[in-house]
Amino acid sequence: LVFAPSPSQNGLPSENNPYVFNGDFVDRGNNSMEILMILLVSFLVYPNDLHLNRGNHEDFMMNLRYGFTKEILHKYKLHGRKILQVLEEVYTWLPIGTIIDDEILVIHGGISESTDLSTLHHIQRNKMRSVLMPPMSINRDHSADLKRSRSGLSTCAPGKAESSTDLTKHEWEQIIDLLWSDPRGRKGCYPNTSRGGGCYFGPDVTSKILNKNQLKMLIRSHECKPEGYEICHDGKVITLFSASNYYEEGSNRGAYIRLSYGTTPQFFQYQVTSSSCLSPLHQRVSALECSAFKILKERMISRKTDLISAFQLRDYGRTGRISLAQWAFSMENILGLNLPWRSLSSHLVHIDEDRNVDYMSSFQDVHIEKPVKEMKSSLIETLYRYRSDLKIIFNVIDTDHSGLISLDEFRTMWKLFNAHYNVQIDDSQIDELAKIVDFNKDGNIDFNEFLKAFYVVHKHEKPQSHLAQDEQKLLPASLKTADPNL
Repeated sequence: LVFAPSPSQNGLPSENNPYVFNGDFVDRGNNSMEILMILLVSFLVYPNDLHLNRGNHEDFMMNLRYGFTKEILHKYKLHGRKILQVLEEVYTWLPIGTIIDDEILVIHGGISESTDLSTLHHIQRNKMRSVLMPPMSINRDHSADLKRSRSGLSTCAPGKAESSTDLTKHEWEQIIDLLWSDPRGRKGCYPNTSRGGGCYFGPDVTSKILNKNQLKMLIRSHECKPEGYEICHDGKVITLFSASNYYEEGSNRGAYIRLSYGTTPQFFQYQVTSSSCLSPLHQRVSALECSAFKILKERMISRKTDLISAFQLRDYGRTGRISLAQWAFSMENILGLNLPWRSLSSHLVHIDEDRNVDYMSSFQDVHIEKPVKEMKSSLIETLYRYRSDLKIIFNVIDTDHSGLISLDEFRTMWKLFNAHYNVQIDDSQIDELAKIVDFNKDGNIDFNEFLKAFYVVHKHEKPQSHLAQDEQKLLPASLKTADPNL
């Protein structure tokens, strides 16, 4: 699982590449609304693969003090107040924390010696409109002290604001501890005087809470760190801060962490500079669209044989053309992607004046290079269509986890693959393929060797880097000859 500021660095969210964003999406500069909308839209597109934890700035009273309210009212002069009301509601529904693989607790701030995950699991979090407005049961002196603290907590609020009367004092304290607390080296749990809310918690508190809940690690954010991250409490607490240049350019690095079950966390640092800033919005949108159509074209080429059969079935006069409706129906029937094919058609195929589709143009800008000209197209398509599944089978066959499989294991792998997907590949083809992809002729094949024998090539595409050029040089000349029939 990845905690990251930008999916462009790690790929889009998916079942195998989920994301957690750990709060404080707003009050972080003049583009907070744009950042928040990107996150919310991504959540709608990937509801099971992207997770948004609430931070202490997902609070309308904090927004009054730190600028997000002003940003909204400036950008949306007509509907600004309505937008703020909607966001106030959205904040209340954000999860307070995330637990990964029953081992790692992810919360924005920290914990206290009284943290009770069972209480937090059952709490109606949507009742917490603002952590800065304690329940009425807390005496007024404490409330006033809280509002006058150094954190700059505002005593004013939008007209509909009211204290968290629907939560008990214990529930309120649980949430404020998780959103506002910070770790320290000193043992125990004591008031967080710098923030005016939450606590400072020591390594003994961390061990107590983790052991009580059978957890191994706490990952939190909330504090800027010079290197973008910090590890403390004997490796049990990780602070992760993704915003570089928090105070000014060059003040700190940003970082994100990549987690995989049973492996050591990987940290990735970066520093945004004026020279590395993103292109204008219209250029980014154009690049994103090109990337999406490229992926779609690759999906089409992986089912080329089936698509051509479907097209020809409706091409009664063998003209090479079918109606747009027939093309769209065939695409959906074969690919099963539930996409608006009519709207996308202008980007994928040639359409004549009569709105008929030249269906072979579906494959005009992309083809798959293959090791030998004699290798059947069906084998190449099968390989590319199921390459992620093939990786799973590869790992199963690699029983000693050496990263290599023998030629006999390679044949066994394909037999399992054929049986699993009910596709028939001749043994002679498998043996020929094994000999070709064993580049160094050591009698073993690693997964990179296997996949490097096959490339999806887009017409007019230029190498993106020296690395891409170097990878191309690794291929023997015989492997660089594309089959024009593909």
